[in-house]
Amino acid sequence: MTSPATSPATSPATSPATGRFHGVGVGPGDPELLTVKAARLIGDADVVAYHAGPGKESNARRTAAGLLRPGVVEEALVYPVTTGATEHPGGYTGALAVFYEESAQRLAAHLEAGRDVVLLSEGDPLFYGSYMYMHDRLAERFETEVVPGVPAFAAAAAAVASPLVRQTDVLTVLPGTLPEPELARRLADTDGAIIMKLGRTFPAVRRALAAAGRLEHAVYVERASMPAQRWLPVADVDPATVPYFSLVVVAGDSRHGRRTRDTELPDVPAAARVPAATEAAELLVVGLGPGPDRWLTAEVSAALAEVDHVVGYAPYVDRVPQRAGLTRHASGNSVEIDRARLALELAARGERVAVVSGGDAGVFGMATAVHEAAEAAGAEGREDLAGVPVRVLPGVSAVQAVAARAGAPIGGDFAVMSLSDRLKPWAVVERRLRAVAEADLVLAVYNPASRSRTEQVVRAQKTLLEVLPADTVVVVGRDVGRAEESLHVTTLADLDAASIDMKCLLIVGCAQTRVTPSGRVWTSRSVPDRAEG
Repeated sequence: MTSPATSPATSPATSPATGRFHGVGVGPGDPELLTVKAARLIGDADVVAYHAGPGKESNARRTAAGLLRPGVVEEALVYPVTTGATEHPGGYTGALAVFYEESAQRLAAHLEAGRDVVLLSEGDPLFYGSYMYMHDRLAERFETEVVPGVPAFAAAAAAVASPLVRQTDVLTVLPGTLPEPELARRLADTDGAIIMKLGRTFPAVRRALAAAGRLEHAVYVERASMPAQRWLPVADVDPATVPYFSLVVVAGDSRHGRRTRDTELPDVPAAARVPAATEAAELLVVGLGPGPDRWLTAEVSAALAEVDHVVGYAPYVDRVPQRAGLTRHASGNSVEIDRARLALELAARGERVAVVSGGDAGVFGMATAVHEAAEAAGAEGREDLAGVPVRVLPGVSAVQAVAARAGAPIGGDFAVMSLSDRLKPWAVVERRLRAVAEADLVLAVYNPASRSRTEQVVRAQKTLLEVLPADTVVVVGRDVGRAEESLHVTTLADLDAASIDMKCLLIVGCAQTRVTPSGRVWTSRSVPDRAEG
């Protein structure tokens, strides 16, 4: 492979006298797994470079040792630190940045002198390899070629003779350095998995596997393809013995029949349905709040800790902590009835199920979809589904969150509307907008825009301006409660419709809405009698 910034021929950025730079993967450790091309380049190189830990032999060099020709120049790039503390003012990251820069300068000196340089990389150069940091610094200056190598996870899978994935299964490669809850979530949502970078992270990785329900089938592999190779169930591993050169293999077959897809909901076969005499479990429909965990109610948190299944739109399902025994059913944004039907099927079989929504499940959320699906099932004669008891647990709604950030704009009478015309004609939306404006109610606007709906805000603004004064206060809340949160106070006439997206919620004030000198927005609870005015 040739770097996109270069070509095999001399480019303007190079001269005929410069050497060629090669990033060569030497595989996982067994010299017989080196490619023919890698062996040829190593044997022909003027300079062979390799990374090594402080006071340690380079694994890459050990793999390629039999190919080094007599008299070849060796450049050992020894890390200043691999773990632990450093006296560098920039900490570990700063120390490594200086090291990579100095290493690149050493290799550049050889290349500028016309010497061909081969940088050895364990496994594959572009897969969690230190080679990449040299590539970033040298590929635009010198003719560069990358030679792929057998990655360690391929050798590990071969060692345990376990198929990673089949057909449309998904394989996920995860660093063990991920936060434990995130690692557990990703393990629960994939078919096959590889977990790299173990060592000190192993205890957290093991807990994450257990939380995801994948520990039983997880296999630990140490020094794959090397003479000291060993493998055993993760559950049997002593954490004190785990080196960095180890990984975990979770075969996709171990999840067979339990997969979920963002675009495809798992079906419940008729043969698996519980007879009518079986008592259905109560189906919970819960609101997760607008985003931050601190806005999740204690009632909802306790409920989620007890259920066996969580069903919902993928980003909302992702917010539910993974734990042992929990099966997640994530789906896309426009299949509400399908996932409500799935939840009813599971509950009818006696499974404990929670359907999750962002904000409050009863405000443009899944609570209504569940009841719609139950009604439709009853019309089909599926009394087992229609009779599932449903309980809705409230959550902090988006309008509450935005209003609180702004001050008290919904302190008086207010209305809530969605600008989405996916389930109702735009003529209905327009008629209701005008009615709310004529009633002089504060208006909270959900779903103001999306990638496929860009004109609704403009049309709504025009409709409201036909009734309301141009200086009517408008609050625009975006991603409230999240790191990207913003709040903007403007007027109806000055509202920039082009800046509104699906992450926004609008609050349009009424005649009693005021803005304080400090920018706080509030609506008086007192409304004068216009007949007396």
